Amino acid sequence: MKRIIQVSGMLLVALLLAGCAAAERTVDEPLVNTYWKLTHLGDAPVTVVEQQREAHFVLHTDEQRVMGSTGCNRMTGQYRLEGDALSFAKLASTRMACPEGMQTEQAFLNALGQVAEWRVEGQQLTLLDADGEVLARLEAVHLT
Repeated sequence: MKRIIQVSGMLLVALLLAGCAAAERTVDEPLVNTYWKLTHLGDAPVTVVEQQREAHFVLHTDEQRVMGSTGCNRMTGQYRLEGDALSFAKLASTRMACPEGMQTEQAFLNALGQVAEWRVEGQQLTLLDADGEVLARLEAVHLT
């Protein structure tokens, strides 16, 4: 009887540890059809300018369209996705002038034009250039 209790106790501990390990694993967000909010350009954090939208994009599967915001203006274009390779083309944005955030807007558009590769880890998307240098980091946002 003592042996059964010991074995049962060890099995219970093993199950608890396995459950904790499973709880720590994060599920990677899908690249496509996810709202990706810009958090960093290179290593520099990006802040949202008061009374402006946050810079973001969504890659839509329909006709491989990208739509989003540069923070000041709306943007649209096309993307091409093949495995870990990602590129953007025909990016266009509205031309509204904003008192702040125009440098971030231009840097974001320039970064998108240089994207060659992508990586998702949990809720973080990293966009890389052809040399593997980080261009931008984005975070998945769940809209309610």
